[in-house]
Amino acid sequence: MAKILVTGGLGFIGSHSVVELQNEGFEVSIIDDLSNSSLSVLDGISKITGKVPNFHQFDLKDKSKVQTFFKANQDIKGIVHFAASKAVGDSVKQPLAYYENNVNPLIYLLQEAARLEQVSFIFSSSCTVYGQADILPITETAPIQTASSPYGSTKQIGETITRDTCERHTNVKAIALRYFNPIGAHKSAYIGELPIGTPQNLVPFITQTAIGIQKELAVFGNDYPTADGTCVRDYIHVVDLAKAHVTALQHLLNSKQSSHYDVFNIGTGQGRSVLEIITTFENVSNKTLPYTIVNRRSGDVASAYADTTKANTKLGWTATLPLHDAIQSAWKWQQKIVNK
Repeated sequence: MAKILVTGGLGFIGSHSVVELQNEGFEVSIIDDLSNSSLSVLDGISKITGKVPNFHQFDLKDKSKVQTFFKANQDIKGIVHFAASKAVGDSVKQPLAYYENNVNPLIYLLQEAARLEQVSFIFSSSCTVYGQADILPITETAPIQTASSPYGSTKQIGETITRDTCERHTNVKAIALRYFNPIGAHKSAYIGELPIGTPQNLVPFITQTAIGIQKELAVFGNDYPTADGTCVRDYIHVVDLAKAHVTALQHLLNSKQSSHYDVFNIGTGQGRSVLEIITTFENVSNKTLPYTIVNRRSGDVASAYADTTKANTKLGWTATLPLHDAIQSAWKWQQKIVNK
């Protein structure tokens, strides 16, 4: 099978995608600087798949190291690019760090990809490129609004850079996956979301609060124009999301895509509010979660959920795992890593 590079392959989505790629028989190499991940994830991947991926630890902002890697790996057929900073709120506080970390490595990777004979490229994009969409659910033809955070801006810029590269270098074909809110963990509990420091995402903050690491959950605003006043998002099981990356990559490798660049929404198509997620967790765990309502957080939009018709029909991919399973797996993972 083809040799695939996964950047950020020890991160949350990256590690689950490596598992699915290896399960499909691909030979996987990982680049990760461990800035927001742990080497222990490599062991988890190996336990699940029975195969140890090739691992390279370095920072993709180091252009010379990126060049050195590709000189030694000219046989790479696919690149799945996850490595990036990913928190909306944090990006508002550190905009320059986000632009440096999310844009420069993409350029360096695409410069090397353009030198390969033929390569398929999957860009990890985000629903944040839409900003606050005027019409819900969001389709891929929705206008790209001014991003509400530097993180969203980096994803918009990343899509543009990738598209322009494909138009100039016909040996590169790419898909940008605009996914919504990944949650959950692998059913084995060998890998899951492992935030370093205070979690920036809702579900790991919920599980850390329930287990006593955090004192209480802050719900950012209850005055949004939604059914219960809290933000609505499309929460997708990370395993479903990982499988979408494999499907998109196979779509490119099997020459099923006529255009050099395309975009797909990846979600469940159903919006859930923050309070709904809390209630679902309480039902799964039989725990009462302490939380408090605080002011809105800068960079948040009121509602975002996907129309996935294009991915369903063109890629043949559909999310199948329910919200209950995703939250239950996240709770199982949290209990495991605390009890180690």
